[in-house]
Amino acid sequence: MDVMTSPAPAINDLSYEQARDDLIRVVNELEQGSSTLEQSLALWERGEALARRCEEWLIGAKARLDAARLAATAPAADTTTVDTDTDGTPSR
Repeated sequence: MDVMTSPAPAINDLSYEQARDDLIRVVNELEQGSSTLEQSLALWERGEALARRCEEWLIGAKARLDAARLAATAPAADTTTVDTDTDGTPSR
């Protein structure tokens, strides 16, 4: 894919897997060394942005896992409710 002529999808719209796969493609293209200097710079900049996007996804996933672990280890809250009068005593 030629960086200068093909529109690239907006990075913020990419899923983790899409960003990772695009990053792999960018790295492979840079490693081939067949791009012009301008194309290489554009690829490098896109690669940096893709790496940041992947990191954002991974940080979010870690936060979700941490929250799930915390919820799993927290004591269960008593969800039963008791109707009370205005003075705080149980209603009859």
